[in-house]
Amino acid sequence: MNRADLESLSKEQLIELVLNMAQQVADLKARLELPAKTPENSSLPPSQGRKPAVERKRKGRRRKGRPGVARALDPNPTTVREVHVDCCPHCRGDVAAVAQAPCASYDHIEIPPIRPEVTRVTLMGGTCPHCARAFKAAAPADMAPGSPFGPNLRALALHLRFSQGIGFDRLEGVFRDVFGLAISQGALVNLARAAAAPFAAQAARLADRLRSSPVLASDETGLRVGGKNGWFWVVHHADTAVFRADPSRAKRVLEGFLGEHRPAFWISDRYGGQKGLAKSGHQFCLAHLIRDAQYAADAGDTGFAPGFLALLKRACRLGRVRDRLSDDQLDACHRKFVKKLSELLQRPPTHAKGAKLQKAMARGRGNLFLFVTNRALEPTNNGSERALRPCVTFRKITGGFRTAWGAELYADIRSVLETARRRAIPPLQAIHLTLDTRPLPLPSA
Repeated sequence: MNRADLESLSKEQLIELVLNMAQQVADLKARLELPAKTPENSSLPPSQGRKPAVERKRKGRRRKGRPGVARALDPNPTTVREVHVDCCPHCRGDVAAVAQAPCASYDHIEIPPIRPEVTRVTLMGGTCPHCARAFKAAAPADMAPGSPFGPNLRALALHLRFSQGIGFDRLEGVFRDVFGLAISQGALVNLARAAAAPFAAQAARLADRLRSSPVLASDETGLRVGGKNGWFWVVHHADTAVFRADPSRAKRVLEGFLGEHRPAFWISDRYGGQKGLAKSGHQFCLAHLIRDAQYAADAGDTGFAPGFLALLKRACRLGRVRDRLSDDQLDACHRKFVKKLSELLQRPPTHAKGAKLQKAMARGRGNLFLFVTNRALEPTNNGSERALRPCVTFRKITGGFRTAWGAELYADIRSVLETARRRAIPPLQAIHLTLDTRPLPLPSA
């Protein structure tokens, strides 16, 4: 707006313009006075937080000693080599005939030269002397024509790509330099495409198991597919986890996963897309609320936020020792928490951030302490965040996916690998089982 525009305005219009500008300045000042977002008071990841300075150790103080730890000997060594003494190291006398006993043992570990095992299959044939028709031998079932790569190689390629986050270009170099195998990026992509069907079937079995669970937890993180933003979802409970890649963050993603099933309880943060999916109750993640309360306290609220923060920390401590307490003791603790929360909700906050948090907790007070008397629930949603952490790392390493089928394949593979981790199944074994169209075994009771 230039001078001519201002001169054309009336007195009332000028007053209105000045008041609007003054309000904008006041809003900017208020935003500048807010505390900085940190991993301790917001959902900012720890990697973006400022690391505290490390204090230098005082000179003259001896470091506390630690017990010595040596590498454990391999229980099943490939070979055993006994080294005998021929002559005494002291007097050089002949001791070859003297009985000798083990004095020390250690392992020497080496990797043999790696070379792929290549089997040339030649199908023999000829002409039948009886009917004069040509015949040819049938291909062996374990070495069918088509892709030359065997199951071990396919499983290793999938493990290096999706468990270790190695890109196709570097994976081509790994096979060339380490294994002496020439395999193009196109062949690696085709190998991944061929694995889509068995992994989708395995993920479907895991999803069916989750849909019968009385408790479910969920969370989501960002995703890039074809240069566009999307979302990577996880739904899990106990020994099973399922991931979904979807362009939407809406509630329909979880509704589509659940179908007609509705669990009794749900665990998540307060995002609306994860609400209203349980029949009996929704446990809010207390870890998220602790960060919200810390931010309100950092902003200057002394009425509600500090007491609420202390209450949440007490509740989380109880969750860690819950197994040691009886049901009656937990009922008593629940009553104390509810009573203390009612008292805190009556305290007048001293900052807008505290007032906003207090208003939200007044609406969701029934979702804070369900875990105290229900041992199947956890006080936090940290299990979901731990499950999503490898996905975030993979996204940062690779930059995302070029195609939707690649994101869906990764979601199914991540479902298998995370479930295998929870069931104490090695990742390579889980990949082999999936490629063989066999279900993942359940953990022993």
